[in-house]
Amino acid sequence: QVQLVESGGGLVQAGGSLRLSCAASGSIFGINAMGWYRQAPGKRRELVATTTSGVSTNVADSVKGRFTISRVNGKNMVYLQMNSLKPEDTAVYYCNAVGTVGGSLVNYWGQGTQVTVSS
Repeated sequence: QVQLVESGGGLVQAGGSLRLSCAASGSIFGINAMGWYRQAPGKRRELVATTTSGVSTNVADSVKGRFTISRVNGKNMVYLQMNSLKPEDTAVYYCNAVGTVGGSLVNYWGQGTQVTVSS
C-alpha cells in the first residue's frame, strides 16, 4: 500500500501562484510514476501533469507553460508549481502514484486539496 498526502492548496487571485506538495509513504519501492490530476465541479477528473522518476513528464495542454511538475525521488515527494493561475484552474487537485503490485499496475490517490482562483 502507498499513502499520499497533499498540501499547498488554497485561495489565490488570478495571475497568482501556488505550489502543491505530495508526500508518499508505505510501499514506495514499486512506484513507477507520480503526478497530479484535478476535478472541477460537474466535470470529470483530468490529468494535469505526471512524471516518471523525474525524467519523463506529461503535461496537459491547458496548463503547459504555466505549471511545472517536479519529483524528488530520494524524498518520495512530487510537487506542482502553478503560475499564472486562471479561474478555470479552480478544482480539487489529487496526487496520484502508479505502482506495480504482483505484476499489475495499481493507482493510488491522495485525499485531494482545493485550489480556488478568484477573478
